[in-house]
Amino acid sequence: MDRKIGIFICSGCDIGKSIDISRLKAVAEKHGAAFCREHPALCSKNGTDFYYSELENKELHGVVIAACSPRSKAGMFDHDRLLTERVNLREQVSWVMEPGHQDTQSAAEDYLRMGIARVAGSARPVPFRDSYHSSEILVVGAGITGLTAALEADSAGYVVHLVEKADRPGGYASKLAGQIPYKEPFNRIADPVIFKRIEELGTRKNINLYIKTTIATIKGQPGNFEVTLHGAYNGTIRVGAIVTAMGMKPYDPSALSHLGYGRLPGVLTSVEFEELIATRRYSEIPGRVLFIQCADSRDREHLPYCSNTCCGTTLKQATYIREHNPSAEVYIIYKDIRTPGLQEKFYRAVQGDDAIMMTKGAVTGVNPNGNQIDVEVKDSLIDEQIVIPVDMVVLAVGMVPTATEDLNLQYRQGTGLPELKYRFPDSHFICFPYETRRTGIYAAGTIRAPMDIPSCMADASGAVFKAIQCIEAVKRGEAVHPRSGDLSWPELYMDRCTDCKRCTEECPFGSYDENEKGTPIPNPARCRRCGICIGSCPERVISFKDYSINMMTEVIKAVHIPDEFEEKPRILAFVCENDAYPAFDMAGIKRLSISPYVRIIPVRCIGSVNKVWISDALSLGFDGILQIGCKPGEDYQCHYIHGSELTEKRGKNLQETLETMMLEPERIKTVFLEINEYDKIPGIINDYLEEIELIGPNPFKGM
Repeated sequence: MDRKIGIFICSGCDIGKSIDISRLKAVAEKHGAAFCREHPALCSKNGTDFYYSELENKELHGVVIAACSPRSKAGMFDHDRLLTERVNLREQVSWVMEPGHQDTQSAAEDYLRMGIARVAGSARPVPFRDSYHSSEILVVGAGITGLTAALEADSAGYVVHLVEKADRPGGYASKLAGQIPYKEPFNRIADPVIFKRIEELGTRKNINLYIKTTIATIKGQPGNFEVTLHGAYNGTIRVGAIVTAMGMKPYDPSALSHLGYGRLPGVLTSVEFEELIATRRYSEIPGRVLFIQCADSRDREHLPYCSNTCCGTTLKQATYIREHNPSAEVYIIYKDIRTPGLQEKFYRAVQGDDAIMMTKGAVTGVNPNGNQIDVEVKDSLIDEQIVIPVDMVVLAVGMVPTATEDLNLQYRQGTGLPELKYRFPDSHFICFPYETRRTGIYAAGTIRAPMDIPSCMADASGAVFKAIQCIEAVKRGEAVHPRSGDLSWPELYMDRCTDCKRCTEECPFGSYDENEKGTPIPNPARCRRCGICIGSCPERVISFKDYSINMMTEVIKAVHIPDEFEEKPRILAFVCENDAYPAFDMAGIKRLSISPYVRIIPVRCIGSVNKVWISDALSLGFDGILQIGCKPGEDYQCHYIHGSELTEKRGKNLQETLETMMLEPERIKTVFLEINEYDKIPGIINDYLEEIELIGPNPFKGM
């Protein structure tokens, strides 16, 4: 070993009872460790004092700590000037394998060798810092969400550029006559909070408001976005992060002719009805009004999702009618009444009005009947089929997000934000709700998901604080979510690049632009450090200081492969660090038995696995390769959007590799695992071992 590496082994938590520590020390010495120390409780005060005192005044390249999972006691052993690698002897060996067994010992020794190889093949990352860095924030849209985001950023001490295409701030919320109550008392309509926000805007000196202005272009990366504005203000500003708060627009009601819209004069939308109240045209509101809930929402033909605010809006508008005309009758036909949280109190108050009749049912017809409108309802709570004659019908229309193409992003993958199928900006919707696929650009309010005004305000606060986190992380040269604090970044050896465009096409976050030849142009501050570009590159062009093709190859080579006569197969498992690896840890905590024939290599994303690693492993004699990653799909997502899907797509190339090597296709298997499916792990491994035993040993063993 050319690079000096110190090794610490903890014998606590049953590790010393399961594994022969003296033999581990012999492995460390054989591999040229600068020193190897043992401690019975390395995470104790005495243990950490021992650890840091042993490192004092020693010139080392890195440290290997063979103890518990790297997810336990995270950061406790990090050293400012040394690479640190955690070898998981507790959850992956001593807690899941037979104590004192030779196969358990072999697993521990392999993992130690793998940890040493990983440190030896890595270099300490040097933070990436752009030549220019801005701490200012761009907020696009001056509705309730945008105003709240701007005010919150200003309160935190950041300069804000607030861009609004209309001739005044306020957005849709400023057109409301009243607001669904969001605080006590919940039994009456509240004054719209937007007007207080507009007043507050005028008192803030660090918020630059640009009205009648649009975005011409956005170039660059976090910390250094160059934004060109067009309209009443023409010019360029530089910002560190962006909050998109462009809001929503009502669903196009022209598609609702079956409910009478555009066909009957007395049928209007909830938006149009709100305008009647806001402009005090009470005389136009007749004595019998019927509201149809989910006029377009929760309908495969229109909006498959719930728009969140429709029910509350209808209850509010029914209250308007009753307040201004005590003799009026109101009917509400609903699929379900959905009033989340404290809105339930408002619903109870409205429900107590005897002149407001609510019934569950399906509207089957809206037809003219002289000067009135007959609304036909089936399967109501009143009868199987009823007809309600009214003077006006109000359709509760849902919301759709404003298109983001107007951001005019200068990314090779498009001018707008990548979207879910309902056109809401997409990232990892479970763990990172504000983040979009464009690093440093955050979505808040109704552009992100259907929500009411209080939720928009909370959303704005969350998004702007994420933007601030991003700005400060980029200043330090660190990655943001989900590998927060990671100082590594992709470095390209361009002499080998063939301009295949794989990295630019497969990066989920648009980290790479490209020139006219297709040569990648990296934007390191956009990078989430997932390593998917490593997995995509056929020429080994891309590497991180501490995560590279060569380093991982050395880790794979560090595993001892028994010969075919020992009848001890070896399975290599590439395990995603986000869901699958924590699931393995949980299996360890639950003391579930796991085969000692498996060797686990945590990877940043299953999509970062390069074909070279798999071919190398098979050439070395591994009998099978497991790839275990996050579940893809609508209900669950890979933390890096489509790393798991890319792994599936790359499967064809892997099959070609197997054919070239004259190996069976079953020697590679991909499994997707949720973080809470730890109990499935023993079965997954045992079933795969049975497959491998049926196939037989890898013919490359011993070659």
